[in-house]
Amino acid sequence: MREVYADHASTTRVAPEVLAAMEPSFGAAFGNPSSVHRRGEVAREAVEESRARVAALIGALPEEVVFTASGSEANNLALKGVAFGLGGAAAGTRAAPSRRRIVVSAIEHPSVLETARHLESRGFPLTIVPVGPDGLVEVERLREALGDDAALVSVMWVNNEVGTVQPVREIAAAAHTAGALVHCDAVQAAGKLPIAVNESGVDLLSLAGHKFGGPPGAAALFVKRRLRLVPLVHGGHQERSRRAGTENLPALAGLGAAAERAARRLAAAEPARLGLLGERLRAGLLAACPDTVLNGHSERRLPAIVNLCFRGVDGEAVLHELDRLGISVSTGSACSAASPGPSHVLTAMGLSPQDAHASVRFSLGEGNDDADVDWILKATPDAVAGLRALQPPLAASAPVVRRSG
Repeated sequence: MREVYADHASTTRVAPEVLAAMEPSFGAAFGNPSSVHRRGEVAREAVEESRARVAALIGALPEEVVFTASGSEANNLALKGVAFGLGGAAAGTRAAPSRRRIVVSAIEHPSVLETARHLESRGFPLTIVPVGPDGLVEVERLREALGDDAALVSVMWVNNEVGTVQPVREIAAAAHTAGALVHCDAVQAAGKLPIAVNESGVDLLSLAGHKFGGPPGAAALFVKRRLRLVPLVHGGHQERSRRAGTENLPALAGLGAAAERAARRLAAAEPARLGLLGERLRAGLLAACPDTVLNGHSERRLPAIVNLCFRGVDGEAVLHELDRLGISVSTGSACSAASPGPSHVLTAMGLSPQDAHASVRFSLGEGNDDADVDWILKATPDAVAGLRALQPPLAASAPVVRRSG
């Protein structure tokens, strides 16, 4: 039986050269980057080399990169660090104490939404901007939501469940015009799409290495120069006093190697190859599976993420049937896998709870090829048809409306 991993949006395999870059730090090249002896200096040089590689991937300056242990921590640091710093606005924040409103989209990752709600409980007004049925944030609607007290806008670059790509530059321009800072969760975009932070206009941007061949436990937050950011973890001078604690040297070495590798693969048109595979997968499944609809924008999307609603069946049942056939997929965000309710992303896009539960995400990565897509196209229609045959007849539901953009 062919094994096909089609869940790259949740995590990716650590690349061989990344493992090779990490290995010395577990052995002869170990050291504390804060130590002042020679071994500490070597470790510190390795951390700074990784910082420069991550900065190069997103077009930032090395001193603008703050290392964290996960994308979720980076998102928390961005929102809480800005919010808790509002009382003493510094150059570059564009914020005064009267500016306290946090503005996020309805389809953000839980690490953004739950952080924003926590800040709301601490006295920071919160506005959640709805999205259209294609998962796109409408810039005009965002502009109307900003008002004159918005301090921070957080909108993700690529949605992790449906792959919709947001108009980041337009969002940043609208937010800056209103006097607000902009954070972008680019965890699903970094290493998969070209990113230039200065051109995008964002003030903060999160990424995570395990999404592009790096190790889990290594991530980063871009923080624009002179922006005031209150740390979440106090007690040390590491990361320019923005995150205390001894650096995870092996993981950071891996993150740097993964970032450099991702930059090379972007230059070698790897996203275009995966895009062709994703478009073939989407077209094939829509043609072979009746009463199936694409979730997300038909054009403004990362084509390697294909989220489909197989109406009338349980997405979890499809997942388990495909898993039995050697195909690994998901029904949404890995961080929300234990949640019993329907996807907040899909319901925010207007899907009924039944259709949200009937949706499955296929996400392709560098290990996939045409033979993998062939196997998915062969196995999935039979799996869906078999599951539908086991279901009692369902009342006809209202047609799902999607706009092409």
